[in-house]
Amino acid sequence: MQFKKLALAGLGFAMAAAMAACSSSTPTATDTSTTPADTSTSAAPAAVDWSKDVGIVLSDATQPRWTMAQKQFQTAMPGVQIKFSNNDTSVEKTNVESFIAAGVKVIIINSIDGAAAAAETDEAAAQGIKVIAYDRLIMNTTNVSAYVTFDSVSVGDAQGKYLADQAKANGGKDLPLYLFAGDVGDNNAFLFFQGAWAELQPLIADGTFKVMNSPEAIAAASNATLTHDQENTIMQPITTLWDPTKAKTLAEAAAPSASGTIFVLAPNDQTSQQITDAFRTNSAVTTMYSTGQDLALASVQYILDGKQSMTVFKDDKFLVQECVTLVGNLINGQPLDPSVITTTYDNTAAKVPSSAAQITVVTKDNVQQVATDSGLYTITNGTVSATS
Repeated sequence: MQFKKLALAGLGFAMAAAMAACSSSTPTATDTSTTPADTSTSAAPAAVDWSKDVGIVLSDATQPRWTMAQKQFQTAMPGVQIKFSNNDTSVEKTNVESFIAAGVKVIIINSIDGAAAAAETDEAAAQGIKVIAYDRLIMNTTNVSAYVTFDSVSVGDAQGKYLADQAKANGGKDLPLYLFAGDVGDNNAFLFFQGAWAELQPLIADGTFKVMNSPEAIAAASNATLTHDQENTIMQPITTLWDPTKAKTLAEAAAPSASGTIFVLAPNDQTSQQITDAFRTNSAVTTMYSTGQDLALASVQYILDGKQSMTVFKDDKFLVQECVTLVGNLINGQPLDPSVITTTYDNTAAKVPSSAAQITVVTKDNVQQVATDSGLYTITNGTVSATS
């Protein structure tokens, strides 16, 4: 079965400014027919000692996405040191500073708050340490050497398009739409919402969708695009903070008035599970279309069981392999590999050299293939388990 892959482009805007995306240029190859060969002796690029040269700071060990990333890093970078920050910016700062003290050459940071991470990034740079932003852009600093990421706008676009397609297939007007957002402290949450809004707004504006839990979104219904401030106004009351408990609380407030066929924009899998559980407690809800992202084990089971409609798989093996390449470039003083760095993202202080890895849309039609091909899960008789 062929599953859908979305080609990515660097697109979106940053927390406080429009994010500019542009293609990076590929260096021109040397014409060896007219240029004499370099006969001087030079040292070969130094090998990377993963246990000493690199430190990795991941945001939260309770999120399946980051524990999956941890495994990918451990496989690709044998012996690498990985610290989790427990979703606490002060712990993140301590983790980064411990790697600075240890004398690593490169720190890979999956930041909790992109703006807060700027200070620790500058601390590292002051000691000659390079910083790679992982999945979440570090804002307001010129000291981010590279940013490895998926196209977050395309993730949101995939979520919004799924809901829009289901609405068109159902037909009718005033279809109930419930909006939930990620953490407003995470720049990616804005990009996800931007992508989703691009797909949902035309159907809100023409009356296909009726937004049920966001007066702010209703007020902005005529705006095909939103400024950052407008997004923030909409997202603040519906932010889940990426916290399943917070998501449950928001959904429990909205669920009692729901009925019939409903459409739910849930930002990721862990929040989606709690949100859809809350709505299912209302027997007046007959059909629910819901979104997610990350291909978490529980959501794979939810999709198999018809409890969650779709998710977006962002396979960290792509980002981790990009990190392997870029770490080698940075340690050896080489230009960043143009096959990895294909765009830039504006973090308000600089246009950061960036990647744009592929995503995969997952529904019940292809979940078994994607889960199996990922190597993460085994599905037997409709039950999913982690691959050992």
